[in-house]
Amino acid sequence: MLRFGYNTNGFAHHRLEDVLPILADLGYESVAITLDHFVLNPFDKDVYEQMGAIRQWLERLRMKCVIETGARFILDARRKHQPTLISPQPWERDYRLAFLRRAIWIAESLGAECVSLWSGTAIDEAPDEEISQRLTDGCRALCDLAEQRGVDIAFEPEPGMFIDSTKKYVDLSRSVNSSRFGLTLDIGHLHCQGEPIVETIHQQREHLHNVHIEDMCRKEHEHLQFGEGEIDFPPVLNALHNIKYAGGVHVELSRHSHDAVNAARAAIRFLREAAR
Repeated sequence: MLRFGYNTNGFAHHRLEDVLPILADLGYESVAITLDHFVLNPFDKDVYEQMGAIRQWLERLRMKCVIETGARFILDARRKHQPTLISPQPWERDYRLAFLRRAIWIAESLGAECVSLWSGTAIDEAPDEEISQRLTDGCRALCDLAEQRGVDIAFEPEPGMFIDSTKKYVDLSRSVNSSRFGLTLDIGHLHCQGEPIVETIHQQREHLHNVHIEDMCRKEHEHLQFGEGEIDFPPVLNALHNIKYAGGVHVELSRHSHDAVNAARAAIRFLREAAR
């Protein structure tokens, strides 16, 4: 039985302590917590108190969680998703690394199944080999801490970013060479870029730590409510079932926060029906 979850970036106007019981009432069994200014911000002075309260909520509701690190402006108010592990300046990469290290500590505290991250977009003219080395170095440093804390890392290929395909993830994974370094697979991203969804699920079964799910159209990176795009979902869910995937399948509708509860209700209704 697949375990459906929801990403808190789709509840941008709610408090996290309100989101969790709402999702549980709707039937979700997992939550992808996107760390943000008002959602377990790792740099908040009282973040440890917040972690304790959220862990109690998760235990009370019997919900699993993963930690997501894709908040748009948490590190730079003017530049979306910057800085990153591939930024040109060492201090910029160190800033992102500090954020991700704190995400690992939060994940350990909450008993999260993984910390999910991505490469970001290159903003300088350095050769691909140099940018790849920056990313590999950062991921290795993260995996060293992840090994110590018993936390898994799940790397997400993202359209438009330096690592944008499953093949590039595989190359990166070989370079990082850590048993803690796995994959976040976004079903919509696969369709957007023309990657075969079912085949990729089977190929990456040993590396799969986290799944994002939403509808999407080919060559258009826009997260859509189910039924508004082109994806045939029963074969996708059947493939996850067949490989005995045990992690969360997390709906990611970050642009639906204006109607978050209804969007989440419609999403789980669709997924349950598709899973039958």
